[in-house]
Amino acid sequence: MNQPRWKKRPEGSNWGDFGADDQLGRVNLIGPEQVLKGVKEVHEGITFCLSLPLDIPGGKVLNPRRSPPKLSPTALGDDQYINFPLATHTPTLRDVISDDQVHISLQYSTQWDSLAHVGALFDGDDDGKPECRYYNGFLAGQDVLNLSHKPNQQHDSYAQRLGIETLAVHGMQGRAVLVDLVRVFGAGRTLVGYAALMDALEHLNVVIERGDMLVLRTGFAEALLDMQGCPQPDVLKNTGAVLDGSDQALLEWITESGIAAICADNYAVENLDRELEPGCCSKLPLHHHCLFKLGLPLAELWYLKDVAEWLHSRGRTRFLLTAPPLRLPGAIGSPVTPVATV
Repeated sequence: MNQPRWKKRPEGSNWGDFGADDQLGRVNLIGPEQVLKGVKEVHEGITFCLSLPLDIPGGKVLNPRRSPPKLSPTALGDDQYINFPLATHTPTLRDVISDDQVHISLQYSTQWDSLAHVGALFDGDDDGKPECRYYNGFLAGQDVLNLSHKPNQQHDSYAQRLGIETLAVHGMQGRAVLVDLVRVFGAGRTLVGYAALMDALEHLNVVIERGDMLVLRTGFAEALLDMQGCPQPDVLKNTGAVLDGSDQALLEWITESGIAAICADNYAVENLDRELEPGCCSKLPLHHHCLFKLGLPLAELWYLKDVAEWLHSRGRTRFLLTAPPLRLPGAIGSPVTPVATV
C-alpha cells in the first residue's frame, strides 16, 4: 500500500475531499448539471470571443520572464516551409506549402493557470520541515519536475501531476456569471475586498451558485488592447479593479460560495502592488488560497468588454462559457480562446 503524500493539510484547504489523488480540485463541481445550466443561458446563439490577440500585452514589460509569440516556418533540411513550391524537388508538382511553428510563453496573454502554477512551502508530512508542495499535497521534484539539468530529456520542465491537460480533458465548459466591476467602480484602480464585492453583486443583481465560473471585468484588458502592443506600466497600475487577496473575509467567501474558477480580464486577478506586512507569508495570497488550498483555477487577461455590454443591454449576467486550455501534457499554464455563448 502506498504511503499517503501528506499527514496534515493546510488549514482551510479541501485536500482529499475529492479523493486522495484528485488533480481537478473545485473543477470537479463543473459537471453535467453545470453544463446544462450553461446551455439554458443560450437564447440567441450569439458567440463572443473572450481572448485578446495572443501577441498582447506586447514586449516583456509586464513580466520580463514571459516572451511574446514568435512565429517561424517549419523546416526540412535547408528548406523553409513558407510559400514553398514542392516543384523545388519534384518539377511536376504545383503545390505551394506554408507551415509554421511558434515559440510562446504559455501564460503570456489570455490564459489559464494550472494547479501546478503556485504551490507553497508546507510541512505536509508533519516532520517539522516544510516541503515544496502543490494542491492536494503533490510534491515538487516528484510530481512537478525541473528537468533542465538532465540531458537528453524531451522537456526541461514537466508537471506529471496537476498539468494543464487535466483541465483540457475535463472540458472547462459550464455556466459563467459576469460581474462587471467597471460598471460599479469605473475603470480606475479599485481594491476589491469582500464588502466591495458584495456591494457590486447587489448593485448588479448578480446571483452566484455552486459550480459557477466567476468572470470579472475590470477594464484592464481593454486599456491594454488600446496600447497596441506598447504597454504603459504607469498607466496600467492605476487601471482596473483588483481583488484584495489579503482580505480574509473575501477568501472565506470564495471557499463558501462554491465557485469553480475565477476568470478575470486583468493581470494576476489579485493586487500585486501591496506592501508585505511583517510576518506576511504569501506574496500572492489569493493564488495561495485558490490554487494551493482549494484547487480552484485562475484565468487572466481575458477580453470581456463586448460580452459585458451585450449582457447589460439585456439585463443578463450569465452565459455558457466554453474555455478548454490546450491539451499539452505536463504544461503549467495554457493560452485559451474562451467563447461566451448567449
